[in-house]
Amino acid sequence: MPVPLHIPKYHFSCINCGRSYPSSEVVYTCKHCGGLLDVVYDFREMDAEEFLNSLTERHLSIWRYFELLPIENPSHIVSLSEGYTPLYRSVRIARDLGMRQLNFKYEGANPTGSFKDRGMSVGVSKALSLGSRACVCASTGNTSASMAAYATRAGLLPLVILPKRKVAIGKVAQAIAYGAKVIYIDGSFDDALLAVKEATEKLPVYLLNSINPLRLEGQKTLAFELFEQLLHSVPDVVVVPVGNAGNISAIWKGFVTLKKLGISEKLPRMVGVQAEGASPIVSALMNDNGFRPVESPNTVATAIRIGNPVNWPKAVAAIRDSGGCAVSVKDDEIIRAQKDLARGEGLFVEPASAASLAGLRKCLEEGLIDNDESSVLVLTGSGLKDPDVVGEYYEPPMEMTECPEGVLRYIGNLMRVN
Repeated sequence: MPVPLHIPKYHFSCINCGRSYPSSEVVYTCKHCGGLLDVVYDFREMDAEEFLNSLTERHLSIWRYFELLPIENPSHIVSLSEGYTPLYRSVRIARDLGMRQLNFKYEGANPTGSFKDRGMSVGVSKALSLGSRACVCASTGNTSASMAAYATRAGLLPLVILPKRKVAIGKVAQAIAYGAKVIYIDGSFDDALLAVKEATEKLPVYLLNSINPLRLEGQKTLAFELFEQLLHSVPDVVVVPVGNAGNISAIWKGFVTLKKLGISEKLPRMVGVQAEGASPIVSALMNDNGFRPVESPNTVATAIRIGNPVNWPKAVAAIRDSGGCAVSVKDDEIIRAQKDLARGEGLFVEPASAASLAGLRKCLEEGLIDNDESSVLVLTGSGLKDPDVVGEYYEPPMEMTECPEGVLRYIGNLMRVN
């Protein structure tokens, strides 16, 4: 862990009514109005130049940004070297789309295979510092896998509540393997989250869904990494899949933090992408008629199959404040994008991740993004998270009864065609 230049000071503030709560208080939403909380820092002790210079000596994980994260004691950090995931420059897809610069931020390289590890490292670290014995979350899959891994590493009990038959088996398998106590319920993710909220109100367990503002603080580090990986520059556009809606607001906050500190001068436009069967944020922004949950969300992209995202006010604010937009895409467009990323760039991502490429295509077609703008697509998770999709939507393996004759004949025919 880094030797900090100073210990970060922060408090919680309600984004709705402005009420404040000290950092030592266990609070997830405003006790006065029920609004979402933000983590507000006191950066008066921060020397931006000194901070930037110190990065050259630090380990490549989210904790290289210790002074910008809400943990007061480095000894409480629970880490699996999450973060500092690869940034890949597109070759084939950028050429096919006629784009000047397109990059992929591949979050599948995190320890449990998704972006959730960034926030979970911070959230579990806080749980440990508070003396918690157990952590709980509802999940569409990735959150459960990540929470189970980090809670187990910290010696805490992971409790996971999942909607039955609606979570990809690869993600459930991870949570079970890490030692989580998994509870299936008949209902949706939103029903599971309601059960989690009630559990944390009545039992001594620590909530680790993204309604907990500390989770999002870890996820904002993606913006810091992009700034470093792009040689101290900021892209024009960042495209993010949107499910429970915390990630897009977290990444935006990261870029805003860099500008507040005087480290960068530019801010990107944030583009949120939802599946058509689960797109309440797109509807709210397009129709300007307020937010309305989707009662029965449905999409092949299970990680973003959420009809009532708890962080929707933060996501809408991030999109509007950045001058960005939100679009929805069809399931067949998502599967096409998944295949293109795998076969065109060598990046096998889960369907929710591929939604970012499908959304980019739609934005280009509708003139919402210009081909000359530098764009980054956030690929939120590994394709190994949801292997059943390949069996359902891809061509099956070829079976041969004659070997080696049939194999040689088949390969020869392929070579002549290609």
